[in-house]
Amino acid sequence: MDILAHTLWANAGARGANAVIESKNKKFRLHVGWTAFFGVAPDLFAFTLPFIIVFYKMIFLGNSFSAIRNHHGAVGGFDIASYLYQFSHSLIIFSLVFILVWILSKRPRFELLGWALHILIDIPSHSLSFYPTPFLFPVSEYRFPYGVQWSNMIYMIVNYSFLAIFWIYILIKKNLKKRIKNVR
Repeated sequence: MDILAHTLWANAGARGANAVIESKNKKFRLHVGWTAFFGVAPDLFAFTLPFIIVFYKMIFLGNSFSAIRNHHGAVGGFDIASYLYQFSHSLIIFSLVFILVWILSKRPRFELLGWALHILIDIPSHSLSFYPTPFLFPVSEYRFPYGVQWSNMIYMIVNYSFLAIFWIYILIKKNLKKRIKNVR
């Protein structure tokens, strides 16, 4: 899925979790910004360095975009993205990091669940032909074979329609809450 949609889903997920937590009169809240950050972190981890390499070659070395392609037609620097991608898109790696952070901070850092949500969304939204999600790495090389490419126009329309519905709901609920508060 694209980075904007990942950000919006993680943000919405944190807001939804906070609404549930609030309804149960708990004082704990998820930090929405950090949850949204961790919702895009797997892609930032995998693709930031390759983009920097490409831009460096174009800006400082004067290479054209076509000049940085290798003999297979792939853009040079993106070979490392495939390597990094398997680490950042693994539920096994996520679980290990989540537990380690929990141990080190002496409490669960639920904002990291934005990372898990990212992986879970990517599993069905990536086809085998373009960055299939290695969610069981390093234990298994299995990739979900029935994924629909997130760049498919129908998928994009459905995805952003659901996001629009959810965000409209959030805004209406927030507005109603504010009006009720002002009446009191």
